[in-house]
Amino acid sequence: MDLRVAVGEGVHLRVRRHDGAREPSFLLVHGLSSNALLWDEVAAELAKAGHGSYAVDLRGHGESDVPDTGYDAGTAAADLAAVATALELRDLVVAGQSWGGNVVVRLAAEHPALVKALALVDGGWIDLPSQFDTWEECATALRPPALDGLRADQMRGFLRRAHPDWSAAAVEATVANLRVEPGGTLTRRLPIPRHMEIVRDMWDDPPRRFYPALAMPVLLVPAVPADPERAARTRARVEAAAALLDQATIREYPGGDHDLHAQHPRELAADLLGLV
Repeated sequence: MDLRVAVGEGVHLRVRRHDGAREPSFLLVHGLSSNALLWDEVAAELAKAGHGSYAVDLRGHGESDVPDTGYDAGTAAADLAAVATALELRDLVVAGQSWGGNVVVRLAAEHPALVKALALVDGGWIDLPSQFDTWEECATALRPPALDGLRADQMRGFLRRAHPDWSAAAVEATVANLRVEPGGTLTRRLPIPRHMEIVRDMWDDPPRRFYPALAMPVLLVPAVPADPERAARTRARVEAAAALLDQATIREYPGGDHDLHAQHPRELAADLLGLV
């Protein structure tokens, strides 16, 4: 069931609710230029285990509103807190993927009563200044590509070739990161200037300063590249983050995709249920 929840004056977010009678419920948060649909298969597994979940389209993403301001982790975390308050949710298991991991670190630090446990899915430790020498280099590398003339069927074909182990639902959820126009071409839901505002905020404010405030259990779930050098760098970043957390556990997915919730929904749901 899709809900629309007000989080500020004139700003409403889409929330995808999957019902379940058992506590705790789960709050599921997507990454940059992604959307809540990518959590559907994880949510279905959580529902089989009796747990409800709430997957949120952050502002500018999916079917949520695209206001002129608020494209930073602090506002995104405040939006999530507003969703939880509006829906009378507390003691949640909260999962955030990629940039969404950074956002839920902020949420857990500033609203600890809402968060029973935290899962950081290939994110939550993103520290761009440690990966790029200058902001200009970072901005060039992370600016999204042009979509001129790209069609939805071309995107589907690319995704199937690049991710042969993804389900058809995961492919369609990823296509939904973009808007399909009546003629079949794709346009951005999140405009490039807003995308780059988020990247700049990630550069200016890495999440590590919030780690000391996280007293709840935290599961770090990295997708570890097959290349040994890249794998070593990933492990170093994750282990450095875990060392700053009070109750940290690491669960690696060797050779996994960045979108682990699309590639391994059953396994990831089992890991999230382990936090219950």
